[in-house]
Amino acid sequence: MLETVVIVVHLLVALAVVGLVLVQQGKGADAGASFGSGASATVFGSQGSATFLSRVTAILAATFFITSLGLAYFAKEKADTMGQVGLPDPAVIQVQQKAPAVEDVPVLEEQGAVQGQEDIPVTE
Repeated sequence: MLETVVIVVHLLVALAVVGLVLVQQGKGADAGASFGSGASATVFGSQGSATFLSRVTAILAATFFITSLGLAYFAKEKADTMGQVGLPDPAVIQVQQKAPAVEDVPVLEEQGAVQGQEDIPVTE
């Protein structure tokens, strides 16, 4: 239940951060406001909107970071629970490979199985 709430908050905060970043003006847009552009007549004042949006973005970014840590904690707990139940850790599972038989390699089958020391080069 708590994990679902953290996931929903995480997604909503992520969307809000993306939206706020897209709404904010770049650093170059402030030069127009100082010369009497229409941007100086905003709801928050000429400098207030940038400060307000920057603070809200910082708060949402911190919330996103905290929910990311919470989701990492939940993932670790699920992995520990899987290990206690007896399921193998996916990182530990190894595929056992057997040596190829002569029948599996057509070249060796045509040449016949070389046994003994015939494949060792002779040095003089």
